[in-house]
Amino acid sequence: MAKKDWFTAANALSISRLIFLPFLFLALYSGQRWLFFSLFLILGSTDYFDGLVATRLNQRTELGKTLDSFADLFFYLASAYFLYYLFPDVVHFNMTFLWIIIGLLLLSFLISTVKFGKPIMMHTGLLRLCAVLVFFLVVLSFFFDTRYFMTLILTVYLLGFLEVIAIFIIFGNVDRDTVSIYHLYREKSMCNTQN
Repeated sequence: MAKKDWFTAANALSISRLIFLPFLFLALYSGQRWLFFSLFLILGSTDYFDGLVATRLNQRTELGKTLDSFADLFFYLASAYFLYYLFPDVVHFNMTFLWIIIGLLLLSFLISTVKFGKPIMMHTGLLRLCAVLVFFLVVLSFFFDTRYFMTLILTVYLLGFLEVIAIFIIFGNVDRDTVSIYHLYREKSMCNTQN
């Protein structure tokens, strides 16, 4: 792959989320809550901007989708840890539900690995919504009791991972940026109508 194919602004934003993630841990462990808060806002926003830049600058590639998924996985797992470290009551309140969601995530990876030879992290509309909600969960937890907000987010994750599992089983290996199972059914219906 040539340098110009992978060295894009969108990919740089995704990679920055991984590179600068350790600085969040440093701020956290050094007790600098507001520095952590500021860095979290900046790094979390790269998840929005990498997709925007990729779309606007026509830089959408399979490598970019993989980098984004990889960065998302680490950033949002770290976010769960940050939430637990800073606001343990919010996590403890939702612990059983959280384990169910982690189990569904692992099940989706298992199904995609068995069916397609690799773990696939989808970017459906529900899972994108969850990423935004987790970002706001950490931010809002600095100011409010967010126990029930986390319950709401985990409910959306439940629906999102069940949708992904259904997509893998019913439709097979589809574009990771598929919006929803509804869109796949609609596309299939349109194709059948045209034939």
